Amino acid sequence: MTPRHLAITMGDPAGIGPEIIVKACLALTDRIAAGALRLLVIGSGVALERARAALAPELAIPEVSASDRDWPALGFLQAGPEGAPIAPGMLSADAGRFAYLAVEHGVRLAQAGKVGAIVTAPLNKEALNKAGYHYAGHTEMLAELTGVKGSVMLLAHGNMRVSHVTTHCALEDVPRRVTPHRIRLVLDLTQQALRGLGIERPHIAVAALNPHAGEGGLFGRQDIDVVAPTIAQAVADGLHVTGPVPGDTVFVKLRAGQFDAVVAMYHDQGHIPVKLLGFHVDPATGRWDALSGVNITLGLPVIRTSVDHGTAFDIAGKGIASERSLIEAIEYAERLAAHRPATLDPGP
Repeated sequence: MTPRHLAITMGDPAGIGPEIIVKACLALTDRIAAGALRLLVIGSGVALERARAALAPELAIPEVSASDRDWPALGFLQAGPEGAPIAPGMLSADAGRFAYLAVEHGVRLAQAGKVGAIVTAPLNKEALNKAGYHYAGHTEMLAELTGVKGSVMLLAHGNMRVSHVTTHCALEDVPRRVTPHRIRLVLDLTQQALRGLGIERPHIAVAALNPHAGEGGLFGRQDIDVVAPTIAQAVADGLHVTGPVPGDTVFVKLRAGQFDAVVAMYHDQGHIPVKLLGFHVDPATGRWDALSGVNITLGLPVIRTSVDHGTAFDIAGKGIASERSLIEAIEYAERLAAHRPATLDPGP
């Protein structure tokens, strides 16, 4: 069966999105030509053409219309009208506008069944807000566009799979957001995603909120009064869950293969271990020269994966950004689209 297209949204055209998209398409040319992979890039045509001409002039990415009945295996959809030229590495409201419109187009196409998943290149939150779109990031934008009241972020790098109870909020707000309903939603959606990746009976660990899981109440009672009872109920309902496991050891155990995923309580608790392993640093220069990792949004009625890095304005337009994370995000989108699980109601 011919696979549906995957929508690749450009993100901020002033960032590295255009160039990593071109480099990824070039690396995947053989699969695209064979019909095993079909991609639809959505964003700024000017930014895409600039990257294509500089990095892969031999690569053809013809422009298409959303209403076309048949798209080529690799095509481009203009997200909106072009304004003044968007310079690489320069913050602008117009770039934020393109970032939003590309995602909006991708969502509508996915909802209509014309694409099997959305793969997002990075956007700049400041540019997005300058354009009048007041979201903390892709996750919140996608939730509103799809009418979902709650969603879950899952990061993946190799066997390091980490979902999050909270993400973009102040650390002081985390304890009150760690509720039984939210923890259970994250557990259910994480299990569902792991099954979609081919793991039939996933073993999930829940990281403790407090040091040493509260040390018997000396360092806080949330793990004792909220987290542990929620885990006990999940186990009684048939989930394979362990925890709360102290945060300073749970990721070592995940890396060792003792668990299939970890549920982290807050943004940095979950992001640091995955990014520490996913970013490769050149010891001679002290700069990262490659990165690996995928961001997956769970709980949406559409499949969305993303690169696990930012717009990298400091190197945008130089042609040196790594496409590895984008290729991994495409591969994850393929796997999830092939085993599309039923969507859970995220609830209030």
